[in-house]
Amino acid sequence: MSDLHDLTLSELAEGLDAGRFSSRDIVDALVARIDKADGKLHAFTEVYGKEAKALADAADAARRSGFPHGPLHGLPIAYKDLCDIAGRVGTGGSKMFASRQPTETSNTVERLTAAGMIPLGKLHMVEFAFGAWGTNPLMGAPWNPWDLETHRVPGGSSSGTGVAVAARLAPAGIGSDTGGSVRVPSAFNGLVGLKVTFGRIGLSGTMLLSWTLDSIGPLARSVEDCALLLNALAAPDPRDPTTLDQPLEDFTLATRPASIKGMRVALPDAAQLPDFVKPDVAKAWQAAARTFETLGATVETARLPDWYLDLARPVGTIIASEAYALHRAYIGDMSKPIGPAVRARILAAKELGPGAYAEEVRIMAEQRRAFADWFRRFDAVLLPTVAVSAIPVAEVNEASPVAAYLTRPANYLGLCSLAMPSGWSNGLPIGIQIVGKPYAERDVLRLGKAFQDATDFHRRAPDLSALGL
Repeated sequence: MSDLHDLTLSELAEGLDAGRFSSRDIVDALVARIDKADGKLHAFTEVYGKEAKALADAADAARRSGFPHGPLHGLPIAYKDLCDIAGRVGTGGSKMFASRQPTETSNTVERLTAAGMIPLGKLHMVEFAFGAWGTNPLMGAPWNPWDLETHRVPGGSSSGTGVAVAARLAPAGIGSDTGGSVRVPSAFNGLVGLKVTFGRIGLSGTMLLSWTLDSIGPLARSVEDCALLLNALAAPDPRDPTTLDQPLEDFTLATRPASIKGMRVALPDAAQLPDFVKPDVAKAWQAAARTFETLGATVETARLPDWYLDLARPVGTIIASEAYALHRAYIGDMSKPIGPAVRARILAAKELGPGAYAEEVRIMAEQRRAFADWFRRFDAVLLPTVAVSAIPVAEVNEASPVAAYLTRPANYLGLCSLAMPSGWSNGLPIGIQIVGKPYAERDVLRLGKAFQDATDFHRRAPDLSALGL
């Protein structure tokens, strides 16, 4: 069973149904792999090895009973350490919370547990989820598995999730996205990651960064797996009123073989991209556009509103303001073990003038209406996910906007977005994002599935033979 770690959730589900292996086989293989690799990769804050094996045995017994079970039954998952589990340590990426034990379980964990999924453990993240490079000076930054010689950024803030899934320590994982924190790790680690519309997935029991922009989302190795997880997660949560009016859909319908002929994809004018977009990234983005054309989509060069790529700044203002409100009781206390870069980002909100936050929220509502009008004649916008491939951790400038510059606008405008691998730069993954309208996850999944079937980027894996794997 040595190849079980290479299988996607969908492939594992098929194998379980066919009786080729058991849930216990899967968990045993992954826990053994975590034991070998995580000392180097530093993806997990806690591994639930004993518990996962017991739950796998129970899942196998339930399967043998002959009673109906769902498509995720008996499959493993790992959680970013802001999805609380009652009675289990939940750090939110902060050493200050190293022994914090929540009393409430997050909506995300509840729903995936109800679907029969087996938690492998909790995953490292940027402190308070505020940072796109993936660094964490006090808890440690996970190691991007695509380069075992140089410690490169894993992407943030869902850093451990990106590393665990790319390194085949888990078939899929849960992250969150406030300004790109699902999509940036997906780009740096060669994964498929879905940023859902705000209000798709309940945030109750989740440690918040920004109550206006936060969203939970899956990171996986196929579009099908993202759709499977979204089916389980997208539902009204009575503890989170933002979820109560969403349309209920079967997202797996979007991943069945179907033509994308007639779908309209906007390709922004290349001159609008910032000058720090690396040539390999731009080349892969334009090649992806040509792939969509060959698959039957109508790809039209269209100039984005001039303010679109300036939205990273107001997103930062909103996040910092709301994060300050959430953490104000201790963020300025220099005796608390809080990373200096995250502390500085949050404390920057103290310098805002009276009414500045309220004005930003008002302008955001206006620009959402304006962009909805611009977006009317398209089904999606195709953009690079991140302007660069993963840089060495030692070269990170924490004040640099580069990592999340191209992802933040989707959060600001209330859009959904699917990040996918689209090429390589010096052996490191780079990616595209397919940005869709609010609640148009099926559109971006459909386009993503077509692109995935026409390429093999999602099938490539980092070489971990140096770790004995």
